[in-house]
Amino acid sequence: MRYDQARWADEDRYEPLLIEKRSETVEIDDAPLPEELTRDELTMAAPAEPELARHYTRLSQETYGVDSGPFPLGSCTMKYNPALLERVASDENAAVHPDRPDESVQGTLEVMATLQEWLGRIGGMDAVTLQPPAGAAGEYTGLLITRAYHEQRGEDRTEVVVPDSAHGTNFASAAMAGFDVVELPSGDDGRVNLEALEAAVGEETAALMLTNPNTLGLFERDIETVTEVVHDAGGLVYYDGANLNALLGQARPGDMGFDVMHYNVHKTFATPHGGGGPGAGPVGVREDLAPYLPAPHVRETDGGTYERYEPAHSIGKVHGFEGNWLVLLKAYAYIRRLGDEGLADASAKAVLNANYLAERIDFEVPYGPFHHEFVASAGDRDAADVAKHMLDHGVHPPTTKWPELVEEALMVEPTEAESRETLDLLVAAFDAAGDADADALESAPHRTTASRIDQVAAARSPRLSWRALDDGGSRTDP
Repeated sequence: MRYDQARWADEDRYEPLLIEKRSETVEIDDAPLPEELTRDELTMAAPAEPELARHYTRLSQETYGVDSGPFPLGSCTMKYNPALLERVASDENAAVHPDRPDESVQGTLEVMATLQEWLGRIGGMDAVTLQPPAGAAGEYTGLLITRAYHEQRGEDRTEVVVPDSAHGTNFASAAMAGFDVVELPSGDDGRVNLEALEAAVGEETAALMLTNPNTLGLFERDIETVTEVVHDAGGLVYYDGANLNALLGQARPGDMGFDVMHYNVHKTFATPHGGGGPGAGPVGVREDLAPYLPAPHVRETDGGTYERYEPAHSIGKVHGFEGNWLVLLKAYAYIRRLGDEGLADASAKAVLNANYLAERIDFEVPYGPFHHEFVASAGDRDAADVAKHMLDHGVHPPTTKWPELVEEALMVEPTEAESRETLDLLVAAFDAAGDADADALESAPHRTTASRIDQVAAARSPRLSWRALDDGGSRTDP
């Protein structure tokens, strides 16, 4: 399929800034501020309403999101966010000031307590905190709870074991929490190597961090043995909730022997993902770890009301108040709308869609059987080139180059939201990239607003000011 993304007519320029189209200078009267913080006049954009609407519409057409088409970004799970959730969160009754006394926000606290209960039931956990503002913050919180638990028992455990296929945040979170990281090699089948695990754990082991299914989409067949090995060494087992989308209504981490877990609500429960905005990464724990949860925590009293309190051995705050309330409200609405049967159905369809896509594309898929995602290999082609070529066919490419267990990896997760017709569109994009010659691959994309960018320079020297585009100023000017 030919795909042409919107672009400004002059390909050598970007969409003009509003201030470049129409502006006016406003004189500023005396202000009650120090002179060095004020100015006499200010030039501002002054578009008419049609100009403003068209400007932002064009900008939206020059980018790609899950509202534009399929977004099979493996591991990151770019899941479609239903409009219903946005309507619920934008309701004027949802805008509650977090400093209001408990007796005046009983409905809000009841929703929080109910979401805690639902998440606990879904994960097989006894208690849940909603406070962490993102998945990685959830990891960090879970590890602080782990550290506090061992310290309370008089144990100085300094190591966290992390598989080599784990998310990079696992390694970073463990290090930030003050632990030494022990990397665990995978077995030939892509799963935990039991011999390596037994050799890695010991008196210094505080925890094993594990995703199940793992980043290859593989379920750990020996998961009960894995958790038993760590428990026998006195450690805890931490569940990275990145791939919980594969398990809803099918299996629970708590039943597998996990002690602590975080929930990526942006992956599993359709709240927004990425962009630097607010997120949520609730953490669940087994009963004897509940006293270490962050404060404040929400609970129902014996009298049927709801209150905020500080658990006995709380690790303290990891974020303001009870977390990002409006994001959590979206997760609550998603779970309530689907119910037990709907969540189980979503999980089953996520697994079905991934397996259908893996069977159809003409790329090697070295590991299996898998669940909600899979990792294909681009073989002798550059995975990044394949990804860029797919953009020309109206689809977002998969994650590339990771996990490193697969050569030229293409990590694919279509999620449950895509239809068979959309999956066939993805198949066509894969096939087109697979059939393209070297020149076409290396020069792609051709039909997008922006061509290839220098990703290393963009990461290391970001242009944080629009002025840097024109005046040659510092890339980090405010």
